[in-house]
Amino acid sequence: MSPEPSDVVVVGIGADGWDGLSPAAQAAVSRARVLMGSSRQLDLVPGDFERVVWPSPLVPALPSLFERYRDVCVLASGDPMFHGIGTTLVRLLGSRVTVVPHPSSVSLACARLGWALNEVEVVSLVGRSPDLLRPALTPGRRILVLGGDPATVAELAGPITVLEQLGGPAERVYQWSGESADPLCVIAAEYAGSAYSRVPGLPDDAYETDGQLTKREVRAISLSTLAPLPGQLLWDVGAGSGSIAIEWARTHSTCRAIAVEQDAVRAERIERNAASLGVPGVEVHIGRAPAVLEGLEKPDAIFIGGGLTVPGVVQTCWDALGAGGRLVVNAVTLESEAVVAQWYARLGGDLVRIAVNRGSSVGKFTGWRPHLPVTTWSVVK
Repeated sequence: MSPEPSDVVVVGIGADGWDGLSPAAQAAVSRARVLMGSSRQLDLVPGDFERVVWPSPLVPALPSLFERYRDVCVLASGDPMFHGIGTTLVRLLGSRVTVVPHPSSVSLACARLGWALNEVEVVSLVGRSPDLLRPALTPGRRILVLGGDPATVAELAGPITVLEQLGGPAERVYQWSGESADPLCVIAAEYAGSAYSRVPGLPDDAYETDGQLTKREVRAISLSTLAPLPGQLLWDVGAGSGSIAIEWARTHSTCRAIAVEQDAVRAERIERNAASLGVPGVEVHIGRAPAVLEGLEKPDAIFIGGGLTVPGVVQTCWDALGAGGRLVVNAVTLESEAVVAQWYARLGGDLVRIAVNRGSSVGKFTGWRPHLPVTTWSVVK
């Protein structure tokens, strides 16, 4: 059954080109006056159409393109709603868009490899940092990488399989050994190395630090109280080495974090830590709170680990939260505890004193070495 006519039809097309399209997809293309897509995609379709090659940069140009043209068919690789242009156009144009999907490169790759699609982790590196692959690298995990460079992926993930031109006459599947790969490829890996858990509370030595680091046990408790949820945004104020922001972002690929740090050297260190732990998207803002907080996207949760005694910091953070927003504050000094006590009296919430003792050698024996106790105040708006 053909889709209902629409102002904009997005048709998925594979490396097998026109002949690989379903009758419904061919009919949707044939109704159009204008074809849009990459040069490679446009060359796959015969016929007399006005053909528009995507400009670069693409996304800023889309509104004017669709004001200018009507009766448009957009050609997209595979399934347009899977890391594809279809999702962008639906967000932009809403009900003007009809989507006719094609098997995705991921579906074809799993079919060739004999992998269960529902058990595979897919990582898109199209226009993105390869460090985003790091959280997916867990022992025994099967991973498919879109848009990655084989040499870079192999350096991170170990031995890889490259699947080129899937579904087309030039399809090729091979164990990669350093040769150049076709740009239209999927990279498969079965990771066998070691990995950090995504559960908060990474070892302290996972971080490059100058000592300004929320220690492992306190970090785990703080993050459980912050309660990250998919799609939510955290402010990490006085971020130090960035551990709270980083572990918030590691809990889910859609969790975002803004780390605020007044020291430029530490800010650079946060960026390195974020990249090495697989969340290069953590934003780092250099400046002194509360002034640096002005204009930032409103958060779902805020952690204050430094700068607590600076006038206006707690008030600004509290004002930035919407209903249901969580504020978690860690205090170590008497002065910062005094600020916490004042706000606790005003807003309520929960107070917890965390005292950690770690075993270490005392001569030939083992004894307990205490860390500075931390007072944690948490409150929901």
